[in-house]
Amino acid sequence: MALSIKTIEIVKSTAPALEVHGVNITSAFYKNMFSNHPELLNIFNHANQSQGRQQTALANMVYAAAKNIDRLEELLPAVQQVAFKHRGLGVKPEHYPIVGKYLLLAIKEVLGSAATDEVLEAWKEAYGVIAQVFIDIEANMYKEAQEQNGGWDGFKEFNVIDRVQESGVITSFYLKPVDGKAIPSYKPGQYITVRVHIPGEDFTLNRQYSLSAGPGKEYFRISVKKETEFEPNGKVSNYLHNQIFVGDTIEVSAPAGDFHLNEQEDAPLALISGGVGLTPMMGMLDALVQSNSKRKVSFIHSARHEEVHAFAEDAAKKISELENGDYYFGYEKPFNSEGNHHFTGYITKEFLQDKIEINTVCYVCGPVPFLQAVVTILEDLGVTQENIRFEFFGPAMQLQKEEALA
Repeated sequence: MALSIKTIEIVKSTAPALEVHGVNITSAFYKNMFSNHPELLNIFNHANQSQGRQQTALANMVYAAAKNIDRLEELLPAVQQVAFKHRGLGVKPEHYPIVGKYLLLAIKEVLGSAATDEVLEAWKEAYGVIAQVFIDIEANMYKEAQEQNGGWDGFKEFNVIDRVQESGVITSFYLKPVDGKAIPSYKPGQYITVRVHIPGEDFTLNRQYSLSAGPGKEYFRISVKKETEFEPNGKVSNYLHNQIFVGDTIEVSAPAGDFHLNEQEDAPLALISGGVGLTPMMGMLDALVQSNSKRKVSFIHSARHEEVHAFAEDAAKKISELENGDYYFGYEKPFNSEGNHHFTGYITKEFLQDKIEINTVCYVCGPVPFLQAVVTILEDLGVTQENIRFEFFGPAMQLQKEEALA
């Protein structure tokens, strides 16, 4: 359904107010929606709510929608990313009218008299169009996930067949279906959604973890960092580390995500990670080794110190199996300043400039400050925007809001 010119004009005119009051609107939206529909807390990430990340991410999306309402195709990459997360979590078409209702109520609550009946009606029409875009894309994703070889709908029980401590804070869990069926293939770098029922919690908790091994195996492998710095951010990771062992069962949804290796390309490749951001990179590296890739591959990892450096030996071994691979790693605060690491402190332009060719395809994953720094360096080195592909763990939030939404 096409939007009327009048609706487009009204919605675009609200963009300045949404830029200023967006987080207040989305905070009111979530508060009111969860008060009246607490069952939705079985889907949403409580940690992202408590830390304000989900509110900010939605505010950015609403603002972007207002600015681009006459050219929604500009939002498709962001919509695709969010739709994958929705499919993994089990968001369905019947949830969208609930979201629309409370979003409009929140706009009215925060903007007051500025949210006239005309403005609210325009946003109601616009939301209907945007929601249908999500519903259609997600319908295709659900269909593909279910109909692929080894696929399924929703969540499925998996047994933990092994667990391996990779560092002082990261443990790998090897998962096979309880029903004994084969697992589907997936693209290196994608993630699965894990759903757990923690004793004492009123709602199920969902987290999305990258697959840290390449496809083609009889199991999924996720490598989970034990989060101890934030609450409730560490509820699921601590539960997995402390309570889930070989023989236990967890629920998993089919692999998803748009951050993955493009195996059809042959340009030089750099896999650049910080902290637990190396988990999707390990999946990509594994796939490159399995395919006997001839590409020039640079695996570059930054960790806080030696004790939390996961997969150090495994990554080195896999790089050695490639025809044209290089492995670099460094520590922010090394225990041994004379160790064999390649840099101390943070990744710098000086360190990367002789390792990144102008046509290098760069995959970057890690905490937001790490991503901001590395992406800026790559841009300064002349790497094109098309060849800088990044992912961080959490809601889809822009690294540079103004630039991303311009």
